Amino acid sequence: MQFNFGEKTRVGRLSIRGDLASWKLGADKENPKHVFAITQDFDYVDNEAYEFGGQFFGGSLFSGFGETSGTRLVTRLTGYLSPMAAVNSDYSFLERIVQSGELRVGLSGDQPPFNAKDRDGHLIGLEVDLANLLAGALRVEAKFVTKPFPQLLDALSAGEVDMVMSGMAITAPRSLKATFVGPYMLSGKSILTKSATLAAIGSAGEINRANLKLAALGNSTSEEFIKTVLPEATLVTTEDYTTAVNMLLNDEVDALVADMPICVITVMRHPGKELATLKEPLTIEPIGIALPPGDAQLRSLVDSYLVAFEGTGLLEQLRKKWLEDSSWLAALP
Repeated sequence: MQFNFGEKTRVGRLSIRGDLASWKLGADKENPKHVFAITQDFDYVDNEAYEFGGQFFGGSLFSGFGETSGTRLVTRLTGYLSPMAAVNSDYSFLERIVQSGELRVGLSGDQPPFNAKDRDGHLIGLEVDLANLLAGALRVEAKFVTKPFPQLLDALSAGEVDMVMSGMAITAPRSLKATFVGPYMLSGKSILTKSATLAAIGSAGEINRANLKLAALGNSTSEEFIKTVLPEATLVTTEDYTTAVNMLLNDEVDALVADMPICVITVMRHPGKELATLKEPLTIEPIGIALPPGDAQLRSLVDSYLVAFEGTGLLEQLRKKWLEDSSWLAALP
């Protein structure tokens, strides 16, 4: 339970989350073709923009089909019961941004090349540059709010930030709590490991083994990927990538499941540590900007700027700078 109080803004939040149950369907329990899972979230938020409360019930059926050319097709069928919410129609995040002269951007500060801190503690990365471009277009200053990745969407719901940019994949469950614009790039799941055998896999099914311990960022699509596609492996969640990478280097886990760019950059950051990643991602995921629901003006404006940045080549320049040119790695601790 979390309550924050200030002179001008009253914020109260209660969040309860948990997995209710999951079942492996079919006779083969070692390599099930179908897994059914039920999850439940309860959220209550009361601040100047929202009075929001209710429960999310999710029922998901994951079905895996035979492998062809080293690729296994996994489909997901999901149903949700959405919470009731009341949005203060008089509140405008865009108006707050313009009047205050600042755009509050939530990020983890620990996800290079998306965002990271250099040796002097300054934030750098593709999303830092993109946020500054957006702030400049809005004629305001970007103010970065760093929080552990699992807390970022909660900070958005509580009105602590105006948007979240932190290598966040656009998914249906997240879209129930935030409005997404983009994507500004495509990513996909990969693994970071010290094992040459694991780094040579061609499909996710090859690491769905009970003798493997896999790390993932908490509340991330990587965590969900392990739970649903790799249920036999042991899942270890962390609040940040630094902790997960150190666990891998210390042989506390067999691999880290993360976005492909993060895995590639981590290999480059640790030469001589025998780290390796896959040649091709296991999935394709769109990365976008999470905005508060209900502010159509802000969504339309940010979306228009993204289209303009793409059309003028600015986004492509950022992608080349942070994904293809490794010179910036020297600035990292």
